[in-house]
Amino acid sequence: MSQAVHPVIIAGAGPVGMVAAADLVRQNIPVLVLEKNEGLGSESRASTFHPPTLDMLDSLGFAQKLIAQGLKAPTVQYSSSQDGVLGTFNFEAISDLVKHPFRLQAEQFKLTRIILDDISGSPLFSIVFGAEVRSVEQSVDRVRLAVTNGGRNEIYECDWLIGADGANSMVRRSQDMEFEGFTWPERFLVMTTPVDFTELRPGVSSVSYVADPDRWYFLLQILGAWRVMMPVAAEVTDAEALSEDYVSSSMRRVVPKEIECPILHTTLYRVHQRVASNFRKGRSFLAGDAAHINNPLGGMGMNGGIHDALNLTSKLGAIIRRDADEGLLSDYDLQRRTVTMQAIQGDTIRNKKNLEARDEADRARFRAEIRAAVADPEKGRQLLRRIAMLDSLDRAAALHAS
Repeated sequence: MSQAVHPVIIAGAGPVGMVAAADLVRQNIPVLVLEKNEGLGSESRASTFHPPTLDMLDSLGFAQKLIAQGLKAPTVQYSSSQDGVLGTFNFEAISDLVKHPFRLQAEQFKLTRIILDDISGSPLFSIVFGAEVRSVEQSVDRVRLAVTNGGRNEIYECDWLIGADGANSMVRRSQDMEFEGFTWPERFLVMTTPVDFTELRPGVSSVSYVADPDRWYFLLQILGAWRVMMPVAAEVTDAEALSEDYVSSSMRRVVPKEIECPILHTTLYRVHQRVASNFRKGRSFLAGDAAHINNPLGGMGMNGGIHDALNLTSKLGAIIRRDADEGLLSDYDLQRRTVTMQAIQGDTIRNKKNLEARDEADRARFRAEIRAAVADPEKGRQLLRRIAMLDSLDRAAALHAS
């Protein structure tokens, strides 16, 4: 049993929880992280860091180390199977707004390890692995967590709790915070291959979306490989979708038969669009996947979660230092839930619908939108601001509960 009352406990040591921990340590605030697994996650999962997110990580001292382990993607490209390339957009067009005018492709586990290496020596930081939150209770001035650790039942107490414990968040579920939304009928198949699409398709961007009414796809370059993502129809079973024949035929939609195409890794997963009914309940908060999940088209999930974390820790820091009253915390739920609904959820749903559109009018509208952004530098700049999540950050900053 933990006897201390911690100023802040964070449930979850993914990128969102670890960024929150690092920022609290930067503010000289003690923080304890509880992670249910026996170590940091090693799954690839999210791998896109947007320009303003890199700027935020730079302010914490992590951006350059992460950039050294990733691949810079200076452009993003939109195409259709019928029309070819519709437009390629260079993040240099918003270089006056960000310090890092590119997307960075680097697996999220690289960031969590960079952060742990950096703050593990701080007396303000502690982490317990194998500690799974079982329930959360609150009083007026305290949060009490029941935790299972190595078969032992323990109690932890804190002034403030951040739930960054993923889509199945116990922090959220144990407090009856609804997770509203839906699940798409199709699943997403992600295949990783060493095939070099820059040779196969001269001029292709490291981030390339290809619309197709029958089966759209998305190409994403990472260090030493490319990821190819496609939808899998609802009537196809999981076993069939992961079979060698199905995976091979899927890959052959984008790689000619005469080119050798080994597949290094395959992942099939269900895709959800859900947002918590509230991001705050008393002294506990939700951030990242615990608060919102969405389809990966646009790379907004992890980035939005990091934006959640730093929005929240800036406010918590001010309150713990007594530089502000607790009313400031009302802004967190308003700001981050509003932009999640409007920007993150809205944009990712729109991205998917644009890629899969069957109606000719919808396809024509998408073509016209991209071509207009190519033809007009200001419209191109607006597109880049939106997909880089600068607009959502500006919207959040303008919202205040009082």
